[in-house]
Amino acid sequence: MKTLVLVAHPNLQESKVNRIWKERLQQEPNITVHDLYEAYPTGVIDVEREQQLLLQHDRIVYQFPFYWYSTPSLLKKWQDEVYLYGFAYGTGNQLRGKEFVLAISAGKAEDSYRPDGTSLYTMEQLLLPLKATVTLTELDYLPPFILYGAAYISEEEIRKNAELLVNYLSKPSEPK
Repeated sequence: MKTLVLVAHPNLQESKVNRIWKERLQQEPNITVHDLYEAYPTGVIDVEREQQLLLQHDRIVYQFPFYWYSTPSLLKKWQDEVYLYGFAYGTGNQLRGKEFVLAISAGKAEDSYRPDGTSLYTMEQLLLPLKATVTLTELDYLPPFILYGAAYISEEEIRKNAELLVNYLSKPSEPK
């Protein structure tokens, strides 16, 4: 299985988690790591190139820090421009059957993502817009990989977590 990891972090060099995840994922032969902020520093996206990358892979991963309960802006722009009618939905369904995973670093502790927590909503509820997009494009949504409390963990813990991410992305999905 060929996996495409779209890394979306506007300041990756200052990132604790996403930088280490990216570095570790780049060591895997069946994983293509594509850093959107590195590829498109001006924000001008090569739509045809991005669509070809999607077509060449079996599993698509969005890797990003959870920003204001959503994705960083370039990843949202990427979705708006790449998932075109006739390609990703509508008269075209070229992504149908490909697998989709979210790899998210969240600064807050896991218990803050519940109705009585500081976020007031579960992570599952907050991710519904992304899941709805996946449904529209007919990708197969797999459970997300989330590292909670990212702002408070050691580099050693992040490196261990990066191994868990590699293992998660390398294993085949469960049959439907």
